[in-house]
Amino acid sequence: MIHAYCIIFVFQLLSLTGASESGIVGGKVSKPHSRPYMASLQFDGHHSCGGILIREDFVLTAAHCKVPNREMMVVLGAHNISKKEKSQQSIPVAKYIPHPEFTGKYDYDIMLLKLKNKAKLNKYVKTIRLPKKDGKIPANINCTVAGWGKTGVNKPSSDVLKEAIEKMQFNFECKKICPDYFVTDRMICTKFTKKNGGICQGDSGGPVICNKKPQGITAFTIGNECDNPKYPHVFTKVNFFIPWIKKMMQG
Repeated sequence: MIHAYCIIFVFQLLSLTGASESGIVGGKVSKPHSRPYMASLQFDGHHSCGGILIREDFVLTAAHCKVPNREMMVVLGAHNISKKEKSQQSIPVAKYIPHPEFTGKYDYDIMLLKLKNKAKLNKYVKTIRLPKKDGKIPANINCTVAGWGKTGVNKPSSDVLKEAIEKMQFNFECKKICPDYFVTDRMICTKFTKKNGGICQGDSGGPVICNKKPQGITAFTIGNECDNPKYPHVFTKVNFFIPWIKKMMQG
């Protein structure tokens, strides 16, 4: 039964328009501009995925957020994405750089976006430092997830940035629950409570922040039960990809 949930979700994730709307279930509204590295990736003015600004001209996100033949706009410095806030910067994507091993499935789900213009760094727009290549991520520490969008299955979107606390889980626990899809070297996973909330189905490309560093990029949840604490949330493990990220940014 658990295997079925994994299979159902992975195919649902990829049968969406190629990118899914972000969503935090429960949690709380972020203090405006307290996460100045957050990016809203948009198509035709509509939020589709999250991302993080890691250099003035590069955003890190999930590879499945790319939509063929559609132009993506990166919006930085936003809190309420339904408004044209003075703090916002909208920058087109000059180049999409998905990981070459990404096949459209769940593994290697990571992508760099080269921005057409450099972001202007200020109190509303800042970069976030990546973790070290060999950095250890201790289990059972509290981490923060953040995103815009749906607040639950079949629930409306949130125009303002929301965040929630999730707890890092041991890899063997995730491997046990989802053996066919969880890759220990390249993924991390979290557990959560109904009270604290967390990401929901399709909260793609946004970060999980542990000890002030983005340790993961939101990849997938299991089945339609994003709010069921029985099933973990899964993220692409950032520190594994540090050499690739640096190489791509050097051009």
